[in-house]
Amino acid sequence: MSTPTKALFNWSSGKDSALALYKILQNPNFKIECLLTSVNQQFQRISMHGVRVELLEAQAKSIGIPLKIMQIPEMPTMEVYENVVTETLIELKKQGITHSVFGDIFLEDLRKYREDQLAKLDFKAVFPIWKIPTKDLIQEFISLGFKTIVVCVNERYLDKSFVGRIIDQDFINDLPENVDVCGENGEFHTFTFDGPIFSEPINFEIGEIVYRKYEKPKTEDSSNTACDTNTSDAFDFGFWYCDLIAK
Repeated sequence: MSTPTKALFNWSSGKDSALALYKILQNPNFKIECLLTSVNQQFQRISMHGVRVELLEAQAKSIGIPLKIMQIPEMPTMEVYENVVTETLIELKKQGITHSVFGDIFLEDLRKYREDQLAKLDFKAVFPIWKIPTKDLIQEFISLGFKTIVVCVNERYLDKSFVGRIIDQDFINDLPENVDVCGENGEFHTFTFDGPIFSEPINFEIGEIVYRKYEKPKTEDSSNTACDTNTSDAFDFGFWYCDLIAK
């Protein structure tokens, strides 16, 4: 039997990451060496999702895979973001890691961006749930016993009432027709707290719900599209966040 390929997993803390990780862990051709997550350096929260680092660390502990955090400045330029990523990947490459796994589903431009950036460092990208219909993915996610809570919604697509909700069939039924059920266009972000990849559920309590509006980047180079944001115009709009507090 051949030796499994060493890979890192780009962990966002949300449902797509959880399902993609579940699938790649079942693939004997890969060995996931670490979970890689970008964190807002100023607030110590996961980029875009707004989840506290303590809960991210609790996830990694329950999953049983080492966590590698990239500290990203607030509203970085693409150059700054890419420099941090490059330095991190060079460090991980020294450990024999050659592949980078993502939970992306159907955004072609984002996939190409990832593949092109990784190729510069002789890394290859892996997409375990690519092109699977999102309606099928969300049903599989729920049927496997995963549990996830909505921690951020883009007001362009959803109102405040959707943030802080557990994703179940009622949530899916309530989504407007123009919203992807997996939020693949950046409509919402989630925090997954239970399921088959966890040795135990993540304990938390719901804190306050807050509204934040970001300044639109002045140039394309200031876009955070690669920094866990799935829409290039996301910063034209405000976001509702549900704060989760570790127990």
